[in-house]
Amino acid sequence: MTIQSHAQDDRRPTARSSFAAAFLSFIFPGLGQAYAGAWERALAFAAIPVLVLALAAGIVLRYRTDLIGYVIQPTILIALLAFSAVVLVYRAVAVIDAYRVADFVNGWRESGDGRLGPPRRHANPLALAGLGAILLVMLAGHLAVGYYGVQALDLIGSVFGGGDPTDQIVIAAPSQSTAPGQSPAPATPLPSAGAGATVTPTSIPEWNGTDRLNILLVGADQRPDQGYFNTDTLIVVSIDPTTKEVAMFSLPRDTVDVPLPPDSPARAVYGEVYGGKINGLCMAAKSRPDIFPAGCFGTVKEVLGNLYGLDIKYYVEVNFDGFKDVVDALGGVTINVQTPVVDDYYPTDKGQLMRVYIPSGIQHMSGEQALIYARSRHGSSDFDRGQRQQRVILSLRQQADVGAMIPRIPDLVKSLKAAVHTDIPVNLLPQLAQLAGEIDMSKLRSYVFAPSWWATEVRSGDPRGYVIEPKVDRIRYGVRAAFADKAGDIALREKVAAENATVWVLNGTGATGQATDLASYLSWSGMQASAPNQKPDEQPATTVVRVYNGAEKEMPQTVAYLKKTFGVTPELLEDPAVHVDVIVITAPDTPKLQAPNAP
Repeated sequence: MTIQSHAQDDRRPTARSSFAAAFLSFIFPGLGQAYAGAWERALAFAAIPVLVLALAAGIVLRYRTDLIGYVIQPTILIALLAFSAVVLVYRAVAVIDAYRVADFVNGWRESGDGRLGPPRRHANPLALAGLGAILLVMLAGHLAVGYYGVQALDLIGSVFGGGDPTDQIVIAAPSQSTAPGQSPAPATPLPSAGAGATVTPTSIPEWNGTDRLNILLVGADQRPDQGYFNTDTLIVVSIDPTTKEVAMFSLPRDTVDVPLPPDSPARAVYGEVYGGKINGLCMAAKSRPDIFPAGCFGTVKEVLGNLYGLDIKYYVEVNFDGFKDVVDALGGVTINVQTPVVDDYYPTDKGQLMRVYIPSGIQHMSGEQALIYARSRHGSSDFDRGQRQQRVILSLRQQADVGAMIPRIPDLVKSLKAAVHTDIPVNLLPQLAQLAGEIDMSKLRSYVFAPSWWATEVRSGDPRGYVIEPKVDRIRYGVRAAFADKAGDIALREKVAAENATVWVLNGTGATGQATDLASYLSWSGMQASAPNQKPDEQPATTVVRVYNGAEKEMPQTVAYLKKTFGVTPELLEDPAVHVDVIVITAPDTPKLQAPNAP
């Protein structure tokens, strides 16, 4: 009998640590109770978290990429904050209960399962200190969740409902940019407001999720103390939700004579086009709400939408000073610099000039360096500048790392609140997040509507200073055909236009209009082509392309284009009497080529 009693004592479970039980229930509610041997209580505490996790997993699998769009809805965020508080209370109860259950079970066993009297409680200072530490760590974690949730609510309210950033600007005439070496031209005068004239702005229907989505990205040079707000970067991002293709259209800031919409009240004052530079349109609209009822950004959307033939739904505005802080808060940005940037006249914030040199290759840039890279304009073309701006945007998108951003959230929130404004509805973010996750960036089409194929550059002789006059028909065709044309064809035409070759087309067959039609097509392709009323000395059996006086060295893209178009090898000739770069003589086998019809 005694031996049997000792055997039973040896099999008696050892005491369970109350601190270990509390810690296990801190990891997951119910684990501590199971550790203490209270299985029914363990299942009761674990059941609710298991159901909640199963529901959360189902939601994640269902919504995936657009989940973040739902999470940052204000009502959802508030509900999540409240849920976090409930979870905190529930976890605290589970931890304290596990501690007490383990202590009770130990006392019960020490009392011989109640035969030796009521269970005794243990006041172990170390275990109690451990319990307090667990509760403090748990509280800190939930306070962090609450802090970031409040930060997110504050950010959403600022970015998506922070009002018009131009409200703080004292209205002045838009500034005018100049070419290197020129004095600033006088600002385009703003017509005075009509007495008592007011117009109610019209609201634009939200994106329906199926049509082409067009968003205007604005980079603003915002200087309240100097009284102007210039939209120096204007990029329209156009997304086809069916094919997931993306096109980016950039318009140089010095572009003038952009057509106003046919029904715009501003036509009564300005005429058919806005005669000022496009970077000053925003403040011109701000100064005349009677003729620009859509306000600053609404007017820019309407005017660019009319130019491109697009319905531009929304805008996202980033001011340059805030852009630097955002990039720094993200830890900088890595950019593949295609062409070295050299600028001896880059203006600093203090009004001084500095020399800038950015070598080609992979460069990791701070916010200030990235802004200089995107804005530098002396020593390069507007085409190159527009490409650099697009490259910065794409690099930031591709390098966004949620994990790396978490420790930078306070700085990032502060920067975004000061830098970014948009009219995108918050309730549209789930759709946009899903679409962003599906976009195929390998199908990106990039367009910069700069001279000379898309526009004409005027460096002197214009009272507005250095200006760019758009070739509206070409721009509209480029936008319309953005997802139909081969990207390589567009790029080749731009390179041909940059060489600005002069071409004569002579009719070698006598067919009416053959030379004229071909000259129009070559002009469309980027050359300075014409069809003079001059008969060639020969009537060749096959198309003849003659390149004069070494033009092939300065115009390799043009020569290659002509060779590909006509399927012949150009003849290289020297003749001082010929004052054009290329002469094309048509023949019976010359393809019938016509420029696309204007819209």
